[in-house]
Amino acid sequence: MQLKIYQENAIEELLKSTKRLLGYPGSKKLVFKSPTGSGKTIMMAEFLKQLVDDREVRQSLSFIWTAPRQLHIQSREKLENYFETSRALKCSYFEDLDDRKISENEILFFNWESINRADNVYIRDNEQDFNLSKVLERTKEDGREIILIIDEAHHHATSEISQGLIKMIGPKLTIEVTATPATITDEDEKVFVQLEDVTREGMIKKGVILNDNFENFIKEGKIKTQKLSGGSEELVIDAAMKKRQELIKEFQKEGVNVNPLVLIQLPDRKTSLDDRIRERVESILKNKYKISTEKGNNRLAVWLSGEHINKENIERQDSEVEVLIFKQAIALGWDCPRAQILVLFREWHSPIFSIQTVGRIMRMPEPDSDYYKSEILNYGYVYTNLDNVEIAEDIAKDYITIYTSRRSFDPKLTLLSYYPKRHREKTRLSPLFIEIFLKQAKEYNLKKQIDTKAKKFDLKIISDHKVEVKDLAGAKIVGDKEIKASGFDMQKLFDFFVRNNLTPFYPEDRSVGRVKEAIYKFFEQELKMWYGDVWEEIVQIVLSDKNSQHFVNVLDKAKEKYQEEVEKIENEMVEVPDWSIPKILSFGSKYKKTEGKKSIMQPFYSDEKWKSEKAFINNFLEKSDKVDWWFKNGDRDAIFFAVPYKNGEEKPFYIDFIVKFKDGSIGLFDTKAGLTKQVAGPKIDGLYNYIQSENKKGKKYFGGIIVNTKPNYCGRWVYFDKTSADFKDNSFDNWVDLIL
Repeated sequence: MQLKIYQENAIEELLKSTKRLLGYPGSKKLVFKSPTGSGKTIMMAEFLKQLVDDREVRQSLSFIWTAPRQLHIQSREKLENYFETSRALKCSYFEDLDDRKISENEILFFNWESINRADNVYIRDNEQDFNLSKVLERTKEDGREIILIIDEAHHHATSEISQGLIKMIGPKLTIEVTATPATITDEDEKVFVQLEDVTREGMIKKGVILNDNFENFIKEGKIKTQKLSGGSEELVIDAAMKKRQELIKEFQKEGVNVNPLVLIQLPDRKTSLDDRIRERVESILKNKYKISTEKGNNRLAVWLSGEHINKENIERQDSEVEVLIFKQAIALGWDCPRAQILVLFREWHSPIFSIQTVGRIMRMPEPDSDYYKSEILNYGYVYTNLDNVEIAEDIAKDYITIYTSRRSFDPKLTLLSYYPKRHREKTRLSPLFIEIFLKQAKEYNLKKQIDTKAKKFDLKIISDHKVEVKDLAGAKIVGDKEIKASGFDMQKLFDFFVRNNLTPFYPEDRSVGRVKEAIYKFFEQELKMWYGDVWEEIVQIVLSDKNSQHFVNVLDKAKEKYQEEVEKIENEMVEVPDWSIPKILSFGSKYKKTEGKKSIMQPFYSDEKWKSEKAFINNFLEKSDKVDWWFKNGDRDAIFFAVPYKNGEEKPFYIDFIVKFKDGSIGLFDTKAGLTKQVAGPKIDGLYNYIQSENKKGKKYFGGIIVNTKPNYCGRWVYFDKTSADFKDNSFDNWVDLIL
């Protein structure tokens, strides 16, 4: 295999760094970052081959290769094929080891999660002394150093359990291989492959085109004048299949035997509507294109949880499978370069592209052959009925759609905490909501407010949008064409409308159904329009630009009144006697990695929504020599710390910060930017009572509501450690200074 220039350079750097680190005392860490599709495994294979052949390396070496899920199997197969002629290294599973130890120049492959289980054969003691600990002991007794390779390291290498396992393995060198090193720190050396170099060498496609040739397709299909029987799903499937035929012809012109694969991603939820989308997709493929999973056909593959059909050998360039249906994100490490086209369907939540999913169509089918003469083969194609999409992450990232922060050490701290016992009526809609909605509709005079002649018929759709690979990060694309909506489209749009307006209630099927039923009953009672007879007309009226806001207004008022009713159900506070700071937290795309060296959670992520919190971190917590560490608290259930307070009924008060000072005291603070006794009074008393009660038990707590004396946060940080009876609006006379 002919290596690319960037691959040769990376291998050279890896070799130099490794030889240097092997010469130092103690255990060292090397981070190897390379974009998805760059050939990380091949680079590692060649690097290991050169390492064991290098005469300057004096140590006798054994290797361990770990990976998440089942990726270690794929890695072993790739490396075994690579070493087939040279026999440079031996690739083994645990059961393949001779003499229950890792031989010189032998790589032991195993699944990382498997050794995280205490009952696993790798860990537990047995009569044969055949566990990982004993294998390592015997290997080291033979005088060999261990090099540990952690593939897809961003998934697991930084957890406390993983760190404990690494310590148990005791490697001379740990090499963490990743496409996303954001959460990996404290490396001794690093080797990075740049995205631009990978693109320049033709390893990944030049970019992505959304709904290519849609404008022409819409004209040909007369979409603007007639409804599609199969809805907009049929439109995007038709366009994707037409593109597939174009690609086949171009591959033939290039003299390449590649059967382009279409990936169809179903909405990642389990609802009756989503099940119908799958049925519709399979029906269109079978009836229109003769593609199915039936015996003797085998042109359709399915990769769903617990359901794998025709998946064997799907990665082969000439595989007969033309379409793959999947629901959840395709398995980590799955590699099928012939995948050229991705179909995504409309969902009710924020339309953010999953980089892992888009990454599945970014590899070139023949990475050794550079880009094709036919330019259309050098792009990936996405077809979707989404009216707008956002590509939130860099294409070089693999699989990560949320950020992860981990507790950097065990603070040996437990606090008495509380959380509210949830009543389902408080998060879900009961039949009571229908009654309340109808009453609010009367009060709002909804019947007179709406225009029954105003109806929604059209959908917005994206047409012919090209995004180069370097511009993928942060790309936002908005629909610019209109198509006629089918009955099924209207059903989905109505579903999305309801789900989008359910907050703060959970958008599960039962609650969605309650809202729909309430709207149908309104039309029946007030306008004598029966759901069974004119369902589509009702939906069109609700969704029209003239009427939709009126229905939102009534819904909002009905939800408010419903909440008032269900809040009368007495809250119960559940006591957590030994709450500790969480070991791991996850964050969505709105959060940004932020400087916070003293934060016990690393990396520290913030949504930067509240200026007062940011100012307290930057101007005090990070600057003060008195602060040992701090924790930014959250606000949900038992995961985070809360104290009880009374405001009519007992509720949880999730304070903003827990701060450990070097004198051993614990500060409990809640930042505020302008407050009054009326607003803050009950919470002030709740926190005061909690601190007093715990200090009587021998604790060393202090704190309260904390503010800065200046609007620009350049003043003093002061906190209120008394009851609300002593609180004075707009005065800091009896507040306590927090000295920097």
